[in-house]
Amino acid sequence: MFTGIIADIGTIADKQERDGGLRLRIDTRNLGMDDVQLGDSIAVNGICLTAVKVEGNSFTVDVSRETLNCTVGLEQQGAQVNLEKALRLADRLGGHLVSGHVDGVGDVLDFVNLGESWKLSVHAPKALAKYIAAKGSITINGVSLTVNRIDGSVFDVNLIPHTLQQTTLKGLHPDSRVNLEIDLIARYVERMMSAGE
Repeated sequence: MFTGIIADIGTIADKQERDGGLRLRIDTRNLGMDDVQLGDSIAVNGICLTAVKVEGNSFTVDVSRETLNCTVGLEQQGAQVNLEKALRLADRLGGHLVSGHVDGVGDVLDFVNLGESWKLSVHAPKALAKYIAAKGSITINGVSLTVNRIDGSVFDVNLIPHTLQQTTLKGLHPDSRVNLEIDLIARYVERMMSAGE
């Protein structure tokens, strides 16, 4: 589990084809790798991946073809990625509960400077739209955000300067594609409501 509070921006330093998927080496700056062990989970652009090698300020993960088919942002060497280590029981929950299992890919429609913040408009897959609610939580490329407005399958979030400085979201533009994870609670509420049918 994660919180959607990004700890560092990493770089995909090396990419190798492996059994239909990819093996990626990701370099970090400030993630703090001293407590990371083989088998630990690290969210990379909101995707929960397992560290198969840890060396200095870098870690290596294997990414299956299935994961690559359902997500964006992992296939370009040199790309910057949002990083977060798995939540520990003693950690503060500054964002919301995030599983690291991407539910779908959204399309950025607009990214507008409002002066003190930026408005990001995203078109979500139709199947996910019913889980997105105004003032509810959503994860975009691993970042926990609050939905300000929803209209059909299009939703808006506001990004403050701190969020832009600490994440890769500052590089988004119309036609960018982003990983989306809906609020975990919304998913379970729907499951409970449909269980009696």
